[in-house]
Amino acid sequence: MLISESYRAQQQELHETGSYGGMGASYVEMVADIINRLDVRHVLDYGCGSRLSLPDALAKSKRVQHPFKYQAYDPCVPKYAAPPVPAELVVSLDVLEHIEEDSIDEVLDHLAQLTEAVGFFSIDTGTTKKTLTDGRNAHVLQRPPEWWLPRIMCRFDLQTYQVVWKH
Repeated sequence: MLISESYRAQQQELHETGSYGGMGASYVEMVADIINRLDVRHVLDYGCGSRLSLPDALAKSKRVQHPFKYQAYDPCVPKYAAPPVPAELVVSLDVLEHIEEDSIDEVLDHLAQLTEAVGFFSIDTGTTKKTLTDGRNAHVLQRPPEWWLPRIMCRFDLQTYQVVWKH
């Protein structure tokens, strides 16, 4: 199960505030570089949120040098909840820390199945200011890199890993 119904409902409520899906602009240069270098023609934004900041940021940056198909997927946003299809580039920006721990392996397997060539994932390992309706921190899966790396490496051929400290 990718997400429990009770957790999906809590996340959907947070998404309806319009405050999820804003990280795309933070990664626009890196994503655009991957699209250009690898001549990517299909991008899947896995866990896109309600704001869809990635396609907006890519369009505004004018950095991508060729047309590409953008596919939005988020099980907590009804209009983006349709099952995704595989894509050359799958991005998941500050999403995995929101996954229930008993679902993370299935979600990572799903990402692996959907990734035809390259996956670009960012994972926040700390807390966030957002809270769920039940009072928990919205980052329900706060684990250090050494917890994440084996789970990622058994599914993907890891090319680059970078720790970024927020101030």
